[in-house]
Amino acid sequence: MNKTPPTTGGIFVVPLRDTCPMYQREIIDKALDLQREGFSDRAVAELCGVSAGAVRKWRYGTRRRAPDPAAAGAHDGRIKQDCPRCFQRPLPQPAYAYLLGLYLGDGHIVATTKGCYRLTISCTASWPGLVEAAVTAMSTTMPLSKVHRRERRGAIEVHSQSKHWPCLFPQHGPGPKHTRSIELATWQEAVVNGHLEGFVRGLVHSDGCRSLNRVRRPGKDGDRHYEYPRYFFTNASDDIRKLYTDALDALGIEWKQNNERNISVAKAEAVARLDDFVGPKY
Repeated sequence: MNKTPPTTGGIFVVPLRDTCPMYQREIIDKALDLQREGFSDRAVAELCGVSAGAVRKWRYGTRRRAPDPAAAGAHDGRIKQDCPRCFQRPLPQPAYAYLLGLYLGDGHIVATTKGCYRLTISCTASWPGLVEAAVTAMSTTMPLSKVHRRERRGAIEVHSQSKHWPCLFPQHGPGPKHTRSIELATWQEAVVNGHLEGFVRGLVHSDGCRSLNRVRRPGKDGDRHYEYPRYFFTNASDDIRKLYTDALDALGIEWKQNNERNISVAKAEAVARLDDFVGPKY
């Protein structure tokens, strides 16, 4: 996890995907200019040598356009440029690092319709602060894709639909995460290395907790009772647990593996360090 992130003017930019089907920017700009001059969709299509359907999608903002490095992240109201991997839009690293932690714990991606995918993070309904944090992270990472809440029994699902969620979460695949290999891409490692606290916070907020451990010790004058806080992280995936413990190691936080699926942080100084940026769920 020592790769140097690519930058443009000091801003982190995710490397563009090797392939991204799209029309030339000149064709799209010409089509939009003709529309503004009053030409019909069919007339614009004939003049530009494209289909009328493509012209309509450009007009309503549902087809991607060629990346413009000078205007990365811009949105003109017609064409979505939401994906940092397909367009040279700077990735909001703190929000993404936290969202990545949430996704590895309690998130999943499913295909929907028309080539779209829905990213869902399941949050316990009794923790509204975590729900809001998930909404903020998701909307910040993909600002042009709407984020919704859906109530389930005892839970609230935070979800958003886009054609590009698998671009940002290449860990997406068939079956539960613990049944397949989970590895970070090089560009994800760079983000995590730069925002270890946010990544750990997302993991704990999804599959972890802070609790009080109550202890009873017998003594000559009767039993002694005392309690101390500790953190738990539980996940069935060996790979995801290792990502968590590697991040703790990089932060200098001591941990212990309690059992096959459970990581514990119990020493006072380690708990205090986690309290600085995680704290109890809320």
